[in-house]
Amino acid sequence: MANIRNIDLNLLRAFDTLMDECNVSRAAERLSVTQPAVSGMLTRLRSSLNDPLFIRSQHGINPTPRALELAAPIKKVLSEIESILAPSTFNPQESTMTFSIAATDYALKTIVTPLICALQEEAPNIQTSIQMVNDTQTFALMERGQLDLAITTPDAAHKELRAKTLFEESYICVLAEGHPMAHKKTLTLDNFCSMKHGIVSFSGNTFHGITDTVLDSLGKQRQVSVSVPSFLSLIEILKNCELCAVVPKKLIEDIDGLTTAKLPFEVPGFNKIMAWHERTHYSSAHIWIRERIYQLCSRGS
Repeated sequence: MANIRNIDLNLLRAFDTLMDECNVSRAAERLSVTQPAVSGMLTRLRSSLNDPLFIRSQHGINPTPRALELAAPIKKVLSEIESILAPSTFNPQESTMTFSIAATDYALKTIVTPLICALQEEAPNIQTSIQMVNDTQTFALMERGQLDLAITTPDAAHKELRAKTLFEESYICVLAEGHPMAHKKTLTLDNFCSMKHGIVSFSGNTFHGITDTVLDSLGKQRQVSVSVPSFLSLIEILKNCELCAVVPKKLIEDIDGLTTAKLPFEVPGFNKIMAWHERTHYSSAHIWIRERIYQLCSRGS
């Protein structure tokens, strides 16, 4: 049986980091210690727990079954200790924390940009790290402490994440001010289908979307001539080409050179949410930033 007197917090942190990295040198870099120091801590853990914990492999180290059993409980204990030791109040003016957010280009414009502008004055020393959202990796990144928040949709969020709805979004038809159909504020179904369209596909190779599904149900079809992986790039294309597109309404607010027209049919909208891990749920700093995001979105809705 392990003797609790032989296990200190640094050993648990070393174990948790080794589980995340499965590489001694990368773990040493994250812990800001030497590789021999990590090896020494691992030796002490092995002795205390009477298990090798990690086995060397061609590409690093692999955890033993015992290590896999310990991984989640130890990560939870470390998170609880961090919460206990964290300041009970958060002072945004003095904080020097780094906050990481995963978002689509749509969320970058509608949510993240207003947040960063607000933080420049309210929390001037906070560093904000932005990455493109990858729904298959979000939960793992949050578990490892490499991601704090994801701006996503309810169906894409991992079921074990906490979440809060920010707003409901709807779609509208957008085209350049010089487009031949720009004078029409409400399009007929024939008007809509007669134009050339652009579409967003994150893979960049799909020419069929939710709008086309609606048109199929009406026995109609449109001509989609451009497929791009980004809403922001599609907006630039619309400004300069004789194309139209069905895009989220908030995306084109305050953009010059474009006009909008009401769709002649209903396209289902979507909810935008922010999602976070239990690890940061009780952190006063994270609570403050989540509340700030919600306030900014409520103001704009």
